[in-house]
Amino acid sequence: MELRVLQYFLAVAREQSIVRAAESLHLSQPTLSTQIKAMEEELGKQLLIRGTKGSRKITLTEEGMILRKRAEEILKLVHKTECEISHSDQVIAGDVYIGTGETDAVRFAAKAARELYKIHPGIHYHISSGNAQFVLEQLDKGLIDFGIVLGFSDHTKYNSIDLPFKDIWGVLMRKDSPLAEKEALRPEDLWEQPLIISQQDDS
Repeated sequence: MELRVLQYFLAVAREQSIVRAAESLHLSQPTLSTQIKAMEEELGKQLLIRGTKGSRKITLTEEGMILRKRAEEILKLVHKTECEISHSDQVIAGDVYIGTGETDAVRFAAKAARELYKIHPGIHYHISSGNAQFVLEQLDKGLIDFGIVLGFSDHTKYNSIDLPFKDIWGVLMRKDSPLAEKEALRPEDLWEQPLIISQQDDS
């Protein structure tokens, strides 16, 4: 399976149309269709559900959705590898990929990145956000260089340092709520309560 064909497949998945994907790739429609069909034959699975004449919209099969996720990861890793090799000389430059949870410690990392950028402007940062499972999966696959997670991490598997930050959480409630009568709340006070969790946006 060629990387080029993976890019073709992702274009079709993104555009949900062979015609529009062919235009974006500057290919003829028959050429693109042939490449996708050859990929399906190679894998022995149908990847696309082609629309009828009344609806040309293309959807992905379950196998197609799996391939889209893996193709995105593969191409991202290829790009990261190319950048690392091309910047492997004495010049300090390149791309740094960071995965992080929703934590205030991101401010610390951003400040450090900004200071480092002043010294080495050839460094570019890419930040992806998700929960701890997402960050660790990206780290295991080599798609990020390091991650910031809340809570415990496996010190036998990862090198880690503790950041001097604590996240502060608050609870909003109606004035007539029984919880409003308490001076402080414990986690068990919320176990039976319907909750809507919201993140503050300081941007």
